[in-house]
Amino acid sequence: MAITFEYRGLSEPRSLSEYVETWDYQRRVHQEVADATRPGHVVFVEHPPVYTAGRRTEPHERPFNGTPVVDVDRGGKITYHGPGQLVGYPIVRLPDGAGVVDHVRSIERAVIALLEEYGLHPRRVEGRTGVWFAADGERPERKVCAIGVRVARRTAMHGFALNVLPSTAWFANIVPCGIADAGVTSLAEEIPGRDWDVASVAHDLQPHLARELDA
Repeated sequence: MAITFEYRGLSEPRSLSEYVETWDYQRRVHQEVADATRPGHVVFVEHPPVYTAGRRTEPHERPFNGTPVVDVDRGGKITYHGPGQLVGYPIVRLPDGAGVVDHVRSIERAVIALLEEYGLHPRRVEGRTGVWFAADGERPERKVCAIGVRVARRTAMHGFALNVLPSTAWFANIVPCGIADAGVTSLAEEIPGRDWDVASVAHDLQPHLARELDA
């Protein structure tokens, strides 16, 4: 069965999807996919401002001003979600022989293909997850897409956060993804002046994800 896609809150009328409610929804979908009662399903959302902490988050990486954090069961460390950021949750069964890293690489390839379509030059960084841009003399190495997943019953959940046009000031309140020696960027910063829209980017990304996750 082909993977299905859901634009939760990204169709008209547009709305932000509360993180905890969306997490509950993910778990319900995960159970159905793991039970093979529905095909793999990708949920695209845009969240109101929230910090989420994966299992490897250290105390010093949490918000410096005591802002509340949602502790979650995915891998990785702390990250920020908020308006202007495309968050995608691919809830899919892993192919035979595939592991967590293979799934992460599939997401990275899909996002890289999309950004190359936009005329950008993203890359992977050895030893780090996500999608990055190299240092360019004026700016440091910087992440545009964070990835954190969990696999249970051979079925993945959680996913990625692609910075389209968020306020990056929120990232200054944490050590994003536990990485203190690199920066955070967005599509709007890399290609300024373009009319960026989260839902439009989601639609552009869908065929790339479908190809990678159906492989």
